[in-house]
Amino acid sequence: MKQNKLNTIIRDIESKEFATKHGKDVHARISKICFCNGDFAGDENIVFKIKDNPDLCEFMGPLSCAEVPLAGYINGVFLSRRIDRLYVNEKTKTVIVLDYKTDIDKKVYYEKYCVQLIEYYKLLKEFYPGFNISCKILWLNDFTLENVI
Repeated sequence: MKQNKLNTIIRDIESKEFATKHGKDVHARISKICFCNGDFAGDENIVFKIKDNPDLCEFMGPLSCAEVPLAGYINGVFLSRRIDRLYVNEKTKTVIVLDYKTDIDKKVYYEKYCVQLIEYYKLLKEFYPGFNISCKILWLNDFTLENVI
């Protein structure tokens, strides 16, 4: 009985470690994707998935940056965060946050992710007054894009 419980615990730990490693690997590969002058550069598998969803192409172009640091105060509490991909269009006064998630079950941590994106939104409002700011999740298991804010 104890051996079965121990095996279950070990499997759970290994599963979480694999998920974390996989998530970091995908984040690193997608952060290097670039779309400029009609051509993509970066991981071929990810490029193929992005090309398959035209809505994603603009987020990989010259108006976007990957791994953008963001810091500030919300309700007197200092926060330091890193945005997976930030798109800023000065002409249209548009800012879009793209947050990558590798979860297969999208519901498990959804509320936590919404809180994270609300923090990004509040911090970005300080840096981009007068801009239309939205936040989206890019679910990397199926490359679907979800509007959150």
